[in-house]
Amino acid sequence: MSMTITPLYAGLIGLLFVLLSVRVIAARGATQVSLGDGGERMLVKRIRVQGNCAEYAPIGLLLLAMAELQGAPGWVVHLLGLSLLAGRVLHAIGLGRTPQITIFRRAGMVLTFAMITFAALANIGHALI
Repeated sequence: MSMTITPLYAGLIGLLFVLLSVRVIAARGATQVSLGDGGERMLVKRIRVQGNCAEYAPIGLLLLAMAELQGAPGWVVHLLGLSLLAGRVLHAIGLGRTPQITIFRRAGMVLTFAMITFAALANIGHALI
Protein backbone atom coordinates (compact mmCIF):
# COMPACT_ATOMS: atom_id res chain seq x y z
CA MET A 1 0.00 0.00 0.00
CA SER A 2 1.38 3.41 -0.88
CA MET A 3 0.91 6.60 1.04
CA THR A 4 -0.85 9.44 -0.72
CA ILE A 5 -2.08 11.61 2.17
CA THR A 6 0.79 11.71 4.67
CA PRO A 7 3.22 13.25 2.15
CA LEU A 8 0.91 16.26 1.84
CA TYR A 9 1.06 16.98 5.57
CA ALA A 10 4.76 16.12 5.78
CA GLY A 11 5.43 18.64 3.01
CA LEU A 12 3.32 21.38 4.60
CA ILE A 13 4.90 20.85 8.02
CA GLY A 14 8.32 20.79 6.33
CA LEU A 15 7.58 24.22 4.85
CA LEU A 16 6.44 25.46 8.26
CA PHE A 17 9.73 24.25 9.73
CA VAL A 18 11.71 26.06 7.03
CA LEU A 19 9.78 29.26 7.76
CA LEU A 20 10.48 28.94 11.48
CA SER A 21 14.16 28.26 10.71
CA VAL A 22 14.41 31.34 8.50
CA ARG A 23 12.99 33.39 11.38
CA VAL A 24 15.76 32.05 13.66
CA ILE A 25 18.39 32.89 11.03
CA ALA A 26 16.98 36.41 10.63
CA ALA A 27 17.05 36.93 14.39
CA ARG A 28 20.64 35.70 14.49
CA GLY A 29 21.56 38.27 11.85
CA ALA A 30 19.73 41.06 13.64
CA THR A 31 21.35 40.27 16.98
CA GLN A 32 24.77 39.23 15.65
CA VAL A 33 24.57 35.96 17.66
CA SER A 34 25.88 33.04 15.63
CA LEU A 35 25.74 30.33 18.32
CA GLY A 36 23.35 29.89 21.21
CA ASP A 37 20.93 32.68 22.07
CA GLY A 38 23.27 35.32 23.55
CA GLY A 39 20.55 36.14 26.08
CA GLU A 40 18.60 37.88 23.31
CA ARG A 41 14.89 37.49 24.12
CA MET A 42 13.71 37.55 20.50
CA LEU A 43 16.26 34.90 19.55
CA VAL A 44 15.40 32.73 22.56
CA LYS A 45 11.74 32.83 21.60
CA ARG A 46 12.32 32.02 17.93
CA ILE A 47 14.66 29.15 18.80
CA ARG A 48 11.99 27.68 21.10
CA VAL A 49 9.23 28.05 18.50
CA GLN A 50 11.39 26.22 15.95
CA GLY A 51 12.53 23.65 18.51
CA ASN A 52 9.00 22.90 19.64
CA CYS A 53 8.01 22.15 16.05
CA ALA A 54 11.07 19.93 15.68
CA GLU A 55 10.13 18.07 18.87
CA TYR A 56 6.47 17.32 18.14
CA ALA A 57 6.10 17.18 14.34
CA PRO A 58 8.23 14.05 13.73
CA ILE A 59 6.30 11.76 16.08
CA GLY A 60 3.01 13.10 14.74
CA LEU A 61 4.07 12.49 11.14
CA LEU A 62 5.40 9.03 11.98
CA LEU A 63 2.11 8.05 13.62
CA LEU A 64 0.19 9.56 10.71
CA ALA A 65 2.20 7.52 8.21
CA MET A 66 1.69 4.32 10.18
CA ALA A 67 -2.06 4.93 10.40
CA GLU A 68 -2.22 5.46 6.65
CA LEU A 69 -0.11 2.38 5.93
CA GLN A 70 -2.35 0.29 8.19
CA GLY A 71 -5.35 1.29 6.08
CA ALA A 72 -7.03 4.00 8.14
CA PRO A 73 -9.83 5.64 6.13
CA GLY A 74 -8.67 8.63 4.11
CA TRP A 75 -10.91 11.05 6.01
CA VAL A 76 -9.34 9.90 9.30
CA VAL A 77 -5.82 10.39 7.95
CA HIS A 78 -6.78 13.86 6.71
CA LEU A 79 -8.40 14.73 10.04
CA LEU A 80 -5.26 13.64 11.90
CA GLY A 81 -2.99 15.46 9.46
CA LEU A 82 -5.03 18.65 9.65
CA SER A 83 -5.03 18.46 13.44
CA LEU A 84 -1.26 18.15 13.53
CA LEU A 85 -0.72 20.93 10.98
CA ALA A 86 -3.21 23.30 12.62
CA GLY A 87 -1.76 22.51 16.02
CA ARG A 88 1.77 23.30 14.94
CA VAL A 89 0.74 26.52 13.14
CA LEU A 90 -1.40 27.77 16.04
CA HIS A 91 1.32 26.97 18.56
CA ALA A 92 3.98 28.74 16.48
CA ILE A 93 1.80 31.84 16.15
CA GLY A 94 0.80 31.84 19.81
CA LEU A 95 4.27 31.28 21.24
CA GLY A 96 6.04 33.38 18.62
CA ARG A 97 4.19 36.63 19.27
CA THR A 98 5.13 39.22 21.85
CA PRO A 99 3.12 39.20 23.98
CA GLN A 100 2.16 35.56 23.50
CA ILE A 101 -1.30 34.74 22.23
CA THR A 102 -1.96 32.21 24.95
CA ILE A 103 -5.21 30.87 23.49
CA PHE A 104 -3.44 30.02 20.20
CA ARG A 105 -0.55 28.40 22.04
CA ARG A 106 -2.91 26.29 24.15
CA ALA A 107 -5.14 25.37 21.22
CA GLY A 108 -2.06 24.34 19.27
CA MET A 109 -0.90 22.03 22.02
CA VAL A 110 -4.38 20.56 22.52
CA LEU A 111 -4.66 19.78 18.80
CA THR A 112 -1.15 18.34 18.69
CA PHE A 113 -1.58 16.21 21.82
CA ALA A 114 -5.03 15.04 20.70
CA MET A 115 -3.64 14.01 17.31
CA ILE A 116 -0.66 12.17 18.80
CA THR A 117 -2.82 10.45 21.43
CA PHE A 118 -5.56 9.39 19.01
CA ALA A 119 -3.08 8.22 16.35
CA ALA A 120 -1.00 6.34 18.92
CA LEU A 121 -4.04 4.55 20.35
CA ALA A 122 -5.38 3.76 16.87
CA ASN A 123 -2.02 2.33 15.82
CA ILE A 124 -1.79 0.23 18.98
CA GLY A 125 -5.36 -0.99 18.56
CA HIS A 126 -4.82 -1.92 14.95
CA ALA A 127 -1.60 -3.74 15.78
CA LEU A 128 -3.28 -5.79 18.51
CA ILE A 129 -6.43 -6.69 16.61
